Amino acid sequence: MEDILIVDDDHAVRERLERVAAAAAPRARCAMAGSLAEARAQLASTKYDLALLDVGLPDGSGLDLLPWMQAHAPEVDAVVVSSLGDDATVLQAIRGGAVGYLLKNGSDTELELSLGSMQRGGAPIDPVIARRILKLMAAPKPASPALATIAHAPVPAATAELSEREMDVLRLVAQGHSNREIAQSLTLSINTVECHAKNIYRKLAVRSRAGAVYSARAQGLLP
Repeated sequence: MEDILIVDDDHAVRERLERVAAAAAPRARCAMAGSLAEARAQLASTKYDLALLDVGLPDGSGLDLLPWMQAHAPEVDAVVVSSLGDDATVLQAIRGGAVGYLLKNGSDTELELSLGSMQRGGAPIDPVIARRILKLMAAPKPASPALATIAHAPVPAATAELSEREMDVLRLVAQGHSNREIAQSLTLSINTVECHAKNIYRKLAVRSRAGAVYSARAQGLLP
């Protein structure tokens, strides 16, 4: 995580996220964008490892950038950092390809620790949001009409069945283990675990750990 693009129209927020990113990854170099248009231009011309996206931008929603990134900059991880934390927005971000979702009202230390977890293979998701997502996946019925729309939306079918080893990795991912912990548990190299994870994402048509677990549960691959 060395090159980071911060996409937010608030100058103070951009400066704050730059400080947080520097604390989480001291070697990181940060660039700024204040709109979707600026973000697309930056991503098209420069290689980044991570993009921190706000939802409310002057020319649209930061969530609109996620499908564009999948098509034009698939190597860049996207983490949404927003003041909005409703279930519909969070799930739209995860299903759109975000690898994490953080709330701006978290402390700098909380944001730093969350971003730092990415270097250990983790997914930076605000604890309050993570708890709600787990409850949502476990609940027999969605709690609101907005969630009902998302819960009953078609889920992309897996392009192939997961292998036995991929299922082993997926189960441990669902339990919240990092890639390093999974490697130790299964007596595999971390590179092998990352390869299995990429295959799982491809077969389930997702781009994040949370998305993989959500899709797998929806398809009956996980309880």
